[in-house]
Amino acid sequence: MKKIVVINGHPDSDSFNEALAQSYIKSSLTNGADIRYVAIGALNFNPNLQFGYRQRMDLEPDLVKAFEDIQWSQHQVWIHPLWRMGMPAIMKGFIDRLFLPGLAFKSDKNGISTGLLSSKTARIITTSGDLSLDTYEEIYHSCGLVQLGKGILRYCGVSSIQSVFIGPLHHMDRFDRAKYLEYTASMAFNDINITSST
Repeated sequence: MKKIVVINGHPDSDSFNEALAQSYIKSSLTNGADIRYVAIGALNFNPNLQFGYRQRMDLEPDLVKAFEDIQWSQHQVWIHPLWRMGMPAIMKGFIDRLFLPGLAFKSDKNGISTGLLSSKTARIITTSGDLSLDTYEEIYHSCGLVQLGKGILRYCGVSSIQSVFIGPLHHMDRFDRAKYLEYTASMAFNDINITSST
């Protein structure tokens, strides 16, 4: 049974991101995967890394459980909206607090870093209200994907990162959105097969 953690970075439980997450989860379960779900907006934690790396803050129980789910998984699915060319603040705080030295990566005395989340794959699903894929790639150089995909996940050892961009949502009717929900369900089937090769 394939182990997949779905992580939703949208703070609104009524968002289209939540609908995408549930479509992915339903399809994954139907296709025999073992699923855990992390809705970041529903967690109880301080998103402020108050002391940087100078002083370690104790992890709240919700963060401990979330990291256990990430470690347990073979495949991570990150779903989030693009806000001001990046992820929502609560999602960035989640990563700041959790992807720490000694947990997600380590550095030697020469400053060379090694990711501690190796042998894991990932998919990033990014939604946007008003940007098209062409504008995102050509004008903004996929900045949000660079941050999460390269600067965070790959840095921490995650490999085989797939990405999908859905937008502009503001121009979509309910039929368009229904097609993307179906598309997300089909991604789950593909990801199970990708996970099985790791």
